[in-house]
Amino acid sequence: MGTSRHRKSFGGPVPAVVVALVVMLVAACTAGEAAPNAEWAESSGGSGPVPRRPGSSSPDAPITLAVDNPRGGDRVVASGGEDAVYNYGPTVLVEGDTVRMWWCSQYGSAPPAGDDILYAQASSPSGPFAGPDGGVPRAVFSGNPGHFDAMHTCDPSVLRVNGKYYMYYTGAPDDHAHGNAIGVATSDDGLRWSRVTTEPIVRPAHDTHRDNTYGAGQPAAVYLDGWFYLMFTDTTGEAAGWNGAGQFLLRSRDPAFATGVEALGPNGFAPVPHTASPRTRSVVDAFSADLVWVDALEAFAIAHQTAEGTTLTFWNRDFSAQPYESVLIRSQWEEGPGLVRQPDGHAPLSQSDVCGRVPFDVVHATVMGQAGAPTDLRHYGIDVYGIDGCGDERRALAVLDGLAMPSPVRTMDLVVDGRVVRIDRRSVATALARRVLDERLSVLDRVPVAARLTAGARGVSAPGEGLGVVLDGTLWPVTSPTALEANDSPVTSITPEEWRAYPKGPVLG
Repeated sequence: MGTSRHRKSFGGPVPAVVVALVVMLVAACTAGEAAPNAEWAESSGGSGPVPRRPGSSSPDAPITLAVDNPRGGDRVVASGGEDAVYNYGPTVLVEGDTVRMWWCSQYGSAPPAGDDILYAQASSPSGPFAGPDGGVPRAVFSGNPGHFDAMHTCDPSVLRVNGKYYMYYTGAPDDHAHGNAIGVATSDDGLRWSRVTTEPIVRPAHDTHRDNTYGAGQPAAVYLDGWFYLMFTDTTGEAAGWNGAGQFLLRSRDPAFATGVEALGPNGFAPVPHTASPRTRSVVDAFSADLVWVDALEAFAIAHQTAEGTTLTFWNRDFSAQPYESVLIRSQWEEGPGLVRQPDGHAPLSQSDVCGRVPFDVVHATVMGQAGAPTDLRHYGIDVYGIDGCGDERRALAVLDGLAMPSPVRTMDLVVDGRVVRIDRRSVATALARRVLDERLSVLDRVPVAARLTAGARGVSAPGEGLGVVLDGTLWPVTSPTALEANDSPVTSITPEEWRAYPKGPVLG
């Protein structure tokens, strides 16, 4: 059985500064403790409850995945500068050739005294990570005096959706019991953040109070099919284990979770009046977990700490069954894992086999430091292989989203939001794609071309709306001005009303 650590204070190396840690909750007990409801049965992998809906038969046996290429663990990949005495709770995004990481630490130079969120970047998950100027990691988010996150901001989970960054985080005003709650901030660059609201978007449900008084926090966010999914800890949740362990799920099309919120319960997702509605179902017995959607497997993967390292537990799209056996990334660990992800929270693509192999990489703290807090961020990883991620057109379009490759007619094809856009110039495709393949995958030969971006196609811009390109009367928003320049597209200014009147295609870039 694992342990839980409550928020505590300890002396930092900077005189007159009391460093307060919003402490994580580590490891887990049994699956039954996190989901004690008798309607649930443990999976054959022992990693969590498999729901049996009324009148249904038992789910099919989970598939065993083949695993190879264990890696990492040989060195610390990131740490704060100055007086940072702890480093943990990372979120890691791959954007082009850059791996970007935000994590929980503390700088005396970033008031108020308490947890800060640091940022650094590297060329690979194995580091070394440095600040955006090549120096020490930068403190990019700190407490907001007078509000729910007055002292502590920690446990970031970052997404980029349609060009905007969203950071979900744990905030607390002080060290009082049940004080943790979840907030959200936005950014145009991942460095300068603005709070969407000064109120928390998720508070503790207060279904029941246990010895563990942590509250709600440790968010993990994914964007899928127009929904923002948010997984988190709530030690006051009804379905949490005796020690507060458990992971709960909300989803909404509103990134601030102010409207249209659905909660995962025993019968799937259902509308709830607010984000503090009773927590009736936990998906894994754990604290401080991370979440990713794996297009090639058509499944969610939850990374959580177990006795021998980081376990990946899989759920299907509606969390009604576990399609795969759990897999283990063996590692030394001390605090929750940050899965390396694409900007939308989906699993990255393999560099060697985009359709048949999925890399799973994590970064997490590995020791308790001299200050009695988690530190020494290290990278570990494995590959899952032998899968058929592009076996049919529907799944292939999801796996290949954002990729460009040669077309059969000496142009380029870009996959975007389930469609294929044919682009005349390779330089334009390169500016719009997150990756360009040198060889065409034959599965795209069975997919019709939805639109063609010819050289010189008309560009438009509107105040408050951004840039776009008009293709056959449909406006496709464009995030990269470089792409329109490379395409020699003249840009015409239009009004916001004219912009909104166009039928819209997916965002390019």
